[in-house]
Amino acid sequence: MDMDGPQRPVDQPLASRAGDPGSDYPVHGNESTARGTIFGGRRRLVRAGAVLGSVALVAGALVAYGSSNGGATGPGQMPPPEVSVSTVLTQNVQPWDEFTGRVTAVESVELRPRVSGYVERVAYEEGQFVRKGELLFLIDQRTYRAEHARARAELARARSEAALARSQDERTQALVQARAASQEESDERSAAADQSLAAVRAAEAALERARLDLEFTEVRSPIDGRAGRALVTAGNLAQADSTLLTTVVSVDPVYVYFDTDEQTYLRYLALARSGERATSGNAVRIGLANEAGFPHAGSVDFIDNQVDAGTGTMRARALVPNPDLLLTPGLFARVQVQAGDDRAALLIDDKAVLTDQDRKYVYVLGPGNAAVRKDIELGRTAGDLRVVTAGLTASDKVIVNGVQKVFFEGMPVSPQLVAMGKSPASALRVAAGTN
Repeated sequence: MDMDGPQRPVDQPLASRAGDPGSDYPVHGNESTARGTIFGGRRRLVRAGAVLGSVALVAGALVAYGSSNGGATGPGQMPPPEVSVSTVLTQNVQPWDEFTGRVTAVESVELRPRVSGYVERVAYEEGQFVRKGELLFLIDQRTYRAEHARARAELARARSEAALARSQDERTQALVQARAASQEESDERSAAADQSLAAVRAAEAALERARLDLEFTEVRSPIDGRAGRALVTAGNLAQADSTLLTTVVSVDPVYVYFDTDEQTYLRYLALARSGERATSGNAVRIGLANEAGFPHAGSVDFIDNQVDAGTGTMRARALVPNPDLLLTPGLFARVQVQAGDDRAALLIDDKAVLTDQDRKYVYVLGPGNAAVRKDIELGRTAGDLRVVTAGLTASDKVIVNGVQKVFFEGMPVSPQLVAMGKSPASALRVAAGTN
């Protein structure tokens, strides 16, 4: 035994001594081997735990499958999962087709001055509602007042000259009767009287024009509506029929323009010919981007006279009352158009619908409380409810809640009967959304 080197304490753990920077003992081969053995054992334990977890899952599935085949639940077997089932709802529904559109003002005016001049005053509050005839801008009136006064004076002069010419014509006519004046002089006096009368009419027209120009210096709103911002402020030059001062748009009612696709337009024509849909005045419902449902009601009042060949769509327009002024021109709108008369339909909760690639299906309650798959064809939506056009009958009980617990067709379940979706209205209104 070598007694010259440092002695290792027998009771010090190997892990605390191996590779310790403060220790005088180096890491020996047998110590590193021991450490590798420790960590390797831990990894094997982790892998073993994962294998045991997988075995447990497989065993659970086998137990469930055994219970489905054996019928009764024996010791150690999982009970059937609890699910909620609802009987298919039969209800009269009114079909609605859904589109997107834009809110537009019924009346929209770009306000421009009818005379040129410098803006003296902006007489309204920007963004506020204005009445028809309310003063919005005032253009400097001084030059127009002077022109109006000059035209009034010209009219007075013309009337005076006309009175003199008429008096001279009358005297000449009397002299002609007395053979004291020639017929030529009489004709000249008569023509002068007519010319003076024409001058009076011209002066009256000039005065009327001056009056209008003076009136046009007061720029007033031509409609009831909401005024935009003032694009020209006091002190700036406004050119007649050129400078845009502001805009005014009407707010109640409003238009909603939307485009229908060619197939829908042809379907509407066919329904109208068969008497299943009105040719005009069809009801519409409008919803804004932040609104749930379609709270605003209106009617179609215009359909374009041709299909847009570039997009294959037909432009239509709805007239919608807007008493609360929520429908601001320019807003995006969701539009529902009445597509036909009420008809009976089968409805299910939309949460019950599952997807298998391109097919839709549901699980219904079969004999022995077994889950039976049925492929279905879907129609329109109605809130949480969905119209089923094929695949179900009115007596089917559909699994609504807990469908994720059904792993395979024929799996037994423990059903609890609940109502189908929300309580429907007496005449359920549905929106388009076919899949």
